[in-house]
Amino acid sequence: MQENNRRLARVRELLKQEVAEILRQELSIEEVGLLTVNAVGVGRDLRSAIVFLGFVGTPAQRKRAPVVLAENAGLIRGRVGSNVRLKFTPDLRFQIDDSIEQGNRVLALLDELEQAAPLKPAFSPSPAPPAA
Repeated sequence: MQENNRRLARVRELLKQEVAEILRQELSIEEVGLLTVNAVGVGRDLRSAIVFLGFVGTPAQRKRAPVVLAENAGLIRGRVGSNVRLKFTPDLRFQIDDSIEQGNRVLALLDELEQAAPLKPAFSPSPAPPAA
């Protein structure tokens, strides 16, 4: 079982690197923005994979990116199949990962709260008893 987990981890990392390189070569930043491969989830049978992508760009590019990725999924899969030696080339699905944006929003909100009302210590130590 542990060997199978190691194999899945190796395949995930290999697919992550390969898909990132293919996206860099095949997709125009002007059309879809800057896409980075954050992670790849692979099914236990290695026949399907979800590619989680980070995104930086305009709202129009954000709207266009999933469409372009879906249109080019076959091309990307074919390139992966020719560059990576696996028994089966997994079907690829792409998902824009919002976790970085959500994290940035949380940090911005925390900054706003901190600037609005500085935190007071939750407890203040009691003064030391007078020396006898």
